[in-house]
Amino acid sequence: MLAIRLPEDIELRLANLASKTGRTKTFYAREAILEYLDDLEDLYLAEKRLSNLQKGKTKTIKLDQLERDLGLAD
Repeated sequence: MLAIRLPEDIELRLANLASKTGRTKTFYAREAILEYLDDLEDLYLAEKRLSNLQKGKTKTIKLDQLERDLGLAD
């Protein structure tokens, strides 16, 4: 179970959409979360990896070395 507070204007837009389409506000809130969750996870993972790289906690390798390691180099 999840309860969220939305700004009044967003709540009104959501209610109007639900009213016009015959769906529930919960349906649209769920759809929005499912649609956006992958992007949020990717963003936070990328930010964490960048932070680790900047702190020297992560090492990088050059593309040509990666290709050789994977047997993709010509």
